[in-house]
Amino acid sequence: MTPVKDEGFIAWQVPPAEMDRLWSEGWRHFGPLFYRYAQAQHGGHLMDVRPLRIDLAHFQASKSQRRVHRKNADLAVRVQPTRIDDTRRDLFQRHKQRFVENVPESLEDFLGTEPTVGPCLNLEVGLYAGDRLMAASYMDVGASAVSSIYGFFDPAEEPRSLGIATMLAEMTWARERGCRYYYPGYAYAQPSHYDYKKQFTGLQAYDWCEWRPHPRLA
Repeated sequence: MTPVKDEGFIAWQVPPAEMDRLWSEGWRHFGPLFYRYAQAQHGGHLMDVRPLRIDLAHFQASKSQRRVHRKNADLAVRVQPTRIDDTRRDLFQRHKQRFVENVPESLEDFLGTEPTVGPCLNLEVGLYAGDRLMAASYMDVGASAVSSIYGFFDPAEEPRSLGIATMLAEMTWARERGCRYYYPGYAYAQPSHYDYKKQFTGLQAYDWCEWRPHPRLA
């Protein structure tokens, strides 16, 4: 049975090691608002929420993920401090047209109005064709883990699988810096469009009591 959890708090500054602990207990955040919840409505159904993480020491790219990497080998990866500007807002607005449920309002809803000042270090992973931003994702950096916040891409480039490409770039960056875990966010115990987060090896799921190995979805 899924434990009942629906909690939140506000924090403007959180040390890296404390971020690691919060992620390990299922916490997420948008700006200074931290939250965790064990159930959510989705598609008219009550779903059981499962925080996910990837043990980077046991991650190996699948055949399809290696194909995504090759498909985007012509793009430059730039990891830099997060900023919100008109270029990113425009790309975000085009990307969100893909959604029919839980349509996000703005990029600031995910990052807060000033992502450079807290509650922790936040970085942008951008994929560029020359000077053109094709995709961007945002990750928080802790002491030994990183947590992916949100990613978006040019819908005209959907065949490139840029959402997976930015996740792979985030994991590469984290592993090169000796991080142990990569947190891709929440999914559901039941099938949903969040199941792309379950397509990685080294995957673990939190049942709100402990982390357990989770089989990779093909």
